[in-house]
Amino acid sequence: MGKYKGFAGAGMNQNKNVSNVIKQAQKMQEEMEKVQSELEGKTVEASAGGGAVNVVVSGKKELVSIDIKPEAVDPEDVETLQDLIMVAVNEGIKKADEMMTEGMEQVTGGINIPGLF
Repeated sequence: MGKYKGFAGAGMNQNKNVSNVIKQAQKMQEEMEKVQSELEGKTVEASAGGGAVNVVVSGKKELVSIDIKPEAVDPEDVETLQDLIMVAVNEGIKKADEMMTEGMEQVTGGINIPGLF
């Protein structure tokens, strides 16, 4: 039994290390949830057509507002206006994604953890 003595101590030390890792992961998760909540309340702006269409998108990727300049409205060319709106909204969603990614990277130190955000 004496030759297994070292293993018992190593097991206890390993359990302590695992416990510390779990505590650190829980703390990181709490920080990430806090940052995510804060970022969901923030907004980003995007535009298309040289400012003809401006949108505001929240961190939740929801369209908050849209502003269309009168000169962008041409009844003879609805397709261009539709394209401008689509470009502006897609750019706003992209910026919201980037904002969330950057915020999470500050918490994780740049480690990409799949499924977290």
